[in-house]
Amino acid sequence: MNGLPEQAPAGRAGLPQGPRLAVEGVSMTFGSATVLRDVTMDVRPGEIHALIGQNGSGKSTLAKILTGLYRPDAGSRVMVDGADLRLPIRPDESRAAGVGVVHQSLGLVADATVLENTRLGRFQGSRFLRRIDWRAEAEAIQAVFDRLGPRRIPLDAKVADLHEDEKAVVAIARAVQDLAEGGGVIIFDESTRALGRESLERFYGLLDRIVATGTSALLITHRLEEVVEAADRVTVLRDGEIVVAGQEVEGMTKSDLAHLMLGREVEGLDRRSAAATATDAAPVVVGGLVGRNVRELSLSILPGEVVGVTGLSGSGHDDVPYLISGVSQAEGGTVTLPAGRVAFKGLSPATAIRNGIALVPEGRETAGICGGMSVTENISFPQTCAGRASGKVRPLDSGNEKRRAAEWIERLDVRPPWPHAMLKNLSGGNQQKVLLAKWLATDPALLVLHEPTQAVDVGARKIIVEAVRGAAREGRAVLVAGSDENELALLCDRVLVFSDGVVGRELTGEFTPHDIVESIYTDSSRAKLRERNPQGVS
Repeated sequence: MNGLPEQAPAGRAGLPQGPRLAVEGVSMTFGSATVLRDVTMDVRPGEIHALIGQNGSGKSTLAKILTGLYRPDAGSRVMVDGADLRLPIRPDESRAAGVGVVHQSLGLVADATVLENTRLGRFQGSRFLRRIDWRAEAEAIQAVFDRLGPRRIPLDAKVADLHEDEKAVVAIARAVQDLAEGGGVIIFDESTRALGRESLERFYGLLDRIVATGTSALLITHRLEEVVEAADRVTVLRDGEIVVAGQEVEGMTKSDLAHLMLGREVEGLDRRSAAATATDAAPVVVGGLVGRNVRELSLSILPGEVVGVTGLSGSGHDDVPYLISGVSQAEGGTVTLPAGRVAFKGLSPATAIRNGIALVPEGRETAGICGGMSVTENISFPQTCAGRASGKVRPLDSGNEKRRAAEWIERLDVRPPWPHAMLKNLSGGNQQKVLLAKWLATDPALLVLHEPTQAVDVGARKIIVEAVRGAAREGRAVLVAGSDENELALLCDRVLVFSDGVVGRELTGEFTPHDIVESIYTDSSRAKLRERNPQGVS
């Protein structure tokens, strides 16, 4: 058992001419609504092919067809190396044909080991006792890791304890193990959404080594900078139909891609003007915050001001939102709010909310929304729970809930504008709008956001940015933690750059995205995600 099928490696110069993955005439209808219409595209051997589109364009539906979750309409075809796959696609047949999948946010089980994550669903029992031969399983997956590069990841380590780029390697190993070297295609379904820049660079370094052998990658993403910097070709979906199929990316800009996605020019967002606050306005003051990777943080945020925190992965900036909101336990420090001074040590999320702190977390699916509840229920949840948290029994005011939901659905342009729609049925960008509305509706004194526009399209991003700006204009103090320098430059009056758990630099005045990058990366530059090799595509 060596973990991979045997096949002679295929160099870039000798790649086969036919498509590795071909989609022909794929349509998908739900009831009377057609969400995909005659989608046809192909992925060539040895290329990174990006699939992009606005939320609601049909991109996620196509991904679910390719990963076997949906059965497309009659007449649809999906082929790998010229051979048809039965529809709906069955995981075992898909793997046998050479299709690997890396799911959203990597799709790993945090409490399981590296070995368990990679071999889950593939364990081989002994012939007679039907027990798992753990030594053979370890040998099988170690052979895969050896193929991916020299980095050593302990097979018995819990995934929760790994660095984010190590998690990416584990997810790729899980997908690659069924593919012959130089063959197959890996589908990345929003897999990089949670990766910071450092991890993203390592991710594409690894992916480039994989596609150099002839294996292909279909990259489904909202991050247009990844498409511009790393993809060889791009296919664009709009309103369930192909707008562009397999266009060469070289020379394209993010604006070009956004125009193709939306069918119009994207109205630009100007950099936020300096905060206009009264001189006697009482600031929100964080003093001596210590916990997790934060060694010390003290700062003041005026009502109406937006302050950003950023840095390299592990520098501490991405721990700040969760320490301030009581989600992670701090070792010390205080915060002074209009409601009074609160100690961080022992702070619970419920106490933070009662004192006017609202957190919009990263990873909405697991830490922010309830997909099985309606839009109205999600928006009203903090108020509905307020009485129970305080120990007082209050009757449910359904009329007030409906009015509140209708107001925020209109303000944030939630689509479709249906208060009773199940949130899980909305696109990712509209789910993010609902998550933001949920906490803006509490009228917080301090609004804390972590990667607020992660994994949303350019249209939803504009609305979310304007809503955060609006929250500041209404007199809230706003703290944004993130790794997107463009987002931070748009939103923030000041940006604090973390290094080794403390603020190493503060940017004020007329700073640019480049200034933020330069402050994070001490060499005043950052590597391009990938150097395209023109021989990598047929």
